[in-house]
Amino acid sequence: MRQSALITCFGEHSMKPAVRELTKADFEQLSQFRYQMRRFERFSEQAAHGEGITPLQYLLLLHIKGYPDRDWATIGELAERLQAQHHSVVALVSRCEALELVKRKVSETDRRQVEVHLLKTGEKLLARLAELHRAELRSLKGAFSVPQIDL
Repeated sequence: MRQSALITCFGEHSMKPAVRELTKADFEQLSQFRYQMRRFERFSEQAAHGEGITPLQYLLLLHIKGYPDRDWATIGELAERLQAQHHSVVALVSRCEALELVKRKVSETDRRQVEVHLLKTGEKLLARLAELHRAELRSLKGAFSVPQIDL
């Protein structure tokens, strides 16, 4: 690309693309999106509490079951999915073990890794909560959309 074309695309003094200022409508979209996200989170929190577990325990079960291509996940993988510290996930897994929702197993392929598996109790609890979440998502159809801000 010629220099004059670069200046047109990126502005004369910067190599960053020019970005338009957000409009009132953009802020309204962002607000609506965050509102719908929070409503869904609140629903999820209440559903988890209704089943006698914390929202974080529900997410742990969900991420174990939903981990791609297998029925278990490592502590490190769960920490990434939960965006939490490794030691916090270890404590969370311990609490779920005490409730007999999960079990730890030393990996057969890498003895340094610990696999976290769902137990039958955890599977049943997760299935009930997942069904409630699916029904809630269906009820939000059309109300929950990603804002189109410079995308």
